[in-house]
Amino acid sequence: MALPRPTPAEEKPVTFDSMLSGASVLVVDDEPGMRNFLAKTLQPRVKRLEEAASPAEASKKLDLAHFDLVILDNIMPGTTGLDWITEQRRKGFFADVIMITAYADLETAITALRAGVSDFVLKPFRANQIIGAMERSLDRTYLRRDNTLLRRELTADPARGPLLGTSYALETVRGVIDRLAPLSTPVLFTGDSGTGKELAARHLHKESDRAEKPFVAVNCAAISPDHIVSELFGQVHQGDQLKPGLLLLADGGTLFLDEVAQMPDPLQAALLRVLEDMKLRPVGAEREIPLNLRFLFATNADLEAAVAEGRFRADLYHRMNIMTLKMPLLRDRSEDIVELASHFMAQFSQALGMPALELNEETLLKMRRYDWPGNVRELRNLIERSVILGEFPENFAGQGALAGEKAIENLDLVAQRHILHILDLCGGNRAEAARRLGVSRKTVDRKIASWSD
Repeated sequence: MALPRPTPAEEKPVTFDSMLSGASVLVVDDEPGMRNFLAKTLQPRVKRLEEAASPAEASKKLDLAHFDLVILDNIMPGTTGLDWITEQRRKGFFADVIMITAYADLETAITALRAGVSDFVLKPFRANQIIGAMERSLDRTYLRRDNTLLRRELTADPARGPLLGTSYALETVRGVIDRLAPLSTPVLFTGDSGTGKELAARHLHKESDRAEKPFVAVNCAAISPDHIVSELFGQVHQGDQLKPGLLLLADGGTLFLDEVAQMPDPLQAALLRVLEDMKLRPVGAEREIPLNLRFLFATNADLEAAVAEGRFRADLYHRMNIMTLKMPLLRDRSEDIVELASHFMAQFSQALGMPALELNEETLLKMRRYDWPGNVRELRNLIERSVILGEFPENFAGQGALAGEKAIENLDLVAQRHILHILDLCGGNRAEAARRLGVSRKTVDRKIASWSD
């Protein structure tokens, strides 16, 4: 039974967009005329186009590069496109396939669907028919990928947002990120829990040329050691179909591995090979798949100590530790506390549909002088909890003549919060505080006396 051809009235003009222009395409056909026609039609519209005159040549090209889409003739000397696809699936082939053929009966169509062919185009065809089929296939592929990644984002830590703050410590971090953003060099983010390592990694991704591609965050401590390799690398399973892992879903973008100190041994060995060769081999696959991926890592543990104790591979540590960026403690960027508190207050008031609490001068002063052992995460949790309860805990509750933006931006209050914070850091030693502030001891004494009146 022949598959129906679209009539000219059913053919619609195709809109060329970035989805097609970012695709890598492999054309497999033994007829030079067809390859030339497809090359002339597609070359200006896709990111990369390669041709293969036989299934054997196509197999070699798949060993060297990953393709988003394969346009495949079914009837070729020595084999069929369907047989070749079935063989490639067993090896770990992962790409959408559009089959072009002059012969298509019901049995062929069923076999093609089982082999994972996403669309048929019957010969002879016009340029807009093949382009339309490509757009449909890529649209489905990207939709599946985005749905998978979106489900992961919805179940992940909801702490998302910009990298806020104007302190010297944070501006130093931003400066390093700006230098690293255009590069593909791996980066290891270190620092205590709650300092914003993932936020910094997301900021780096947004500043890079990969910003429009996926950012995939993986907590190595949150996935079972028995499943983490297949979760990341993918697996060939029922019907020789490849279930793509997170590395392949993130291809072209950035993969962020958090809590790397808790990475199980099998993953350490597999990841080392990926970092060295930029290729991955899904579980049960015969072929390695080339990757275009930037790796970012994070830990609050002492990896050097873990290496010395034999709990972490030294060779993997050195591959990860090309560039290290340590995130500052919140108490070392205390100038940012007021801005962060204001941001979290607005965020949770809107998200929870509850009234925002007043950030008055006394509350802001208490926040500024607190040590924040849990860093930014502790501040965020405090604000969320306070919005839910409708009040701040006793040690942060306060009152004052000024609140909101007036309390945040008032220069006298800004100076008061800063001077008292420095005084706290000096253990109440006014002479040392004056030295750090670059003012005289008398100035400090006079300020403190005025606040006591």
